[in-house]
Amino acid sequence: MNLLTIIISTVFVNNFVFARFLGTCPFLGVSNKMETATGMGIAVTFVTTLAGIITYIIQKYILDLLGLGYLQTIVFILVIASLVQFVELFIKKMSPTLYNAMGVYLPLITTNCIVLGVAILNIQEGLNLIETIVNSAGAALGFFLALVLMAGIREKLEIADIPEALTGFPIALVAAGLMSIAFQGFAGLI
Repeated sequence: MNLLTIIISTVFVNNFVFARFLGTCPFLGVSNKMETATGMGIAVTFVTTLAGIITYIIQKYILDLLGLGYLQTIVFILVIASLVQFVELFIKKMSPTLYNAMGVYLPLITTNCIVLGVAILNIQEGLNLIETIVNSAGAALGFFLALVLMAGIREKLEIADIPEALTGFPIALVAAGLMSIAFQGFAGLI
């Protein structure tokens, strides 16, 4: 499979937030401000890419060889949880402000279904290691793009004249739905 095709597909056509509807909890929870959206996007990109590499190696060289494929989900969750703990400690040390701003959503990367979904889909689609790295990074960049776009929209909505019934979370859901429809326009690209 062409690596450019994988990137375009995961970022735009099959965006995990807008096409597969995975990761909507952190997408809506952290997209209030650009700073937190950027921080979460970088953290998820790091975790998703590294998790894709590690889970591929574990699947191909341990689980498949020993006939333990049925342990895939449990093992993958343990790998992801370990990586998230590492990222959380790193952000807490390097940027306490970002760590506090991200709050509960940082440890929730462990339960972000994009990370686990990408790791499992890499195996199910039979990707090789290079394709796994590109697919994982592309999916994470698609999530990052979705977060940053939504953060920009939500910051503008804070100062917009919106009917009281739609203020806050309801208008965010409307914006997310419209963004999802817009991303469906990429469907014919690949």
